[in-house]
Amino acid sequence: QGQLVESGGGSVQAGGSLRLSCAASGYNTNIGTGYSNSIGCMGWFRQAPGKEREAVASIYSSSQYWDTSVRGRFTITRDASKNTVYLQMNNLKPEDTAVYYCAGRPGAGCFQSQTQYTYWGQGTQVTVSS
Repeated sequence: QGQLVESGGGSVQAGGSLRLSCAASGYNTNIGTGYSNSIGCMGWFRQAPGKEREAVASIYSSSQYWDTSVRGRFTITRDASKNTVYLQMNNLKPEDTAVYYCAGRPGAGCFQSQTQYTYWGQGTQVTVSS
């Protein structure tokens, strides 16, 4: 059974940086018809207190930033050899405070909707103080 393990959350002051990591293990990295338990696109979602969980960014062969407020500040990257996705977060703002979740799906296509993602990590807290 596969799992996604996040790390790197914490507390920082506004303007600071954090890097989140999400390591996928136990999945088949071959995607396409006939492969079971495969993982392709991976991404990050976040849920602030009292709000719905929302997509931040996702990546397979290319990256997509779903939340316009993070463009220019966050960078998502993927190390295929380690089956790990990173989210570098710079110039953090108090409104970035949330629980950040790593997610994955069997196909290569990346989507904004969380319903498209099959696999989820446990979440990591990011707190930005002003």
